[in-house]
Amino acid sequence: MSSRERILGRVRRALAGAGDEETPVERAYLREHGERSLTETVDLLAENLADYRAVVHRCAADELAATIGRLIAQRGSGTVAVPTGLPPEWLAATGAEQIADRAESTPHELDRVGSVVTGCAVAIAETGTIVLDGGPDQGRRRITLVPDHHICVVRVPEQVVSSVPQALERLDPARPLTWISGPSATSDIELDRVEGVHGPRTLEVVLVGGTPQTTEVNAGDS
Repeated sequence: MSSRERILGRVRRALAGAGDEETPVERAYLREHGERSLTETVDLLAENLADYRAVVHRCAADELAATIGRLIAQRGSGTVAVPTGLPPEWLAATGAEQIADRAESTPHELDRVGSVVTGCAVAIAETGTIVLDGGPDQGRRRITLVPDHHICVVRVPEQVVSSVPQALERLDPARPLTWISGPSATSDIELDRVEGVHGPRTLEVVLVGGTPQTTEVNAGDS
């Protein structure tokens, strides 16, 4: 008998008296904490993103291309990784060379890419979390982990939810989910924070919706 079979046997014996497998799971927990308007929910998302040291921008739909172009230019990126399903008009205002998301791309090649632009699956206000699921406008997980600068576009209001339970209802657990709360970071035993350890050093989130003017929020403003 293998170790795997031995462990699974113990699990089966432990569950033998657990009752009917069809018994529904109790889900009486809060679905969100407090009541908020849409504006308050989006403001909370921006605040929590900034608290995790993401840089947050807001713009109207017709300002999106100019906003992305400006962010890439400010970064000084000569190349930008592009998921196959990213709307081409999003990059209409950038002169950077566009690098298509390809299965053949190596980590070394991606490490030389200046920026990556993606959409997202959902954004969670209460936790300041962006979730990617590998959709056409997000691409393979590695293009958002290797380049040092990630610009993520969130459509407001359709991609914004208040809580994790609400987000889970929208997500397919069989897809490659990446949960992002701010740029990649870690701390050593002295609590010295180091960013860019296992993902982008800089995360910029663009909340695109009916806002008439572009505004920016960063960690220093929260």
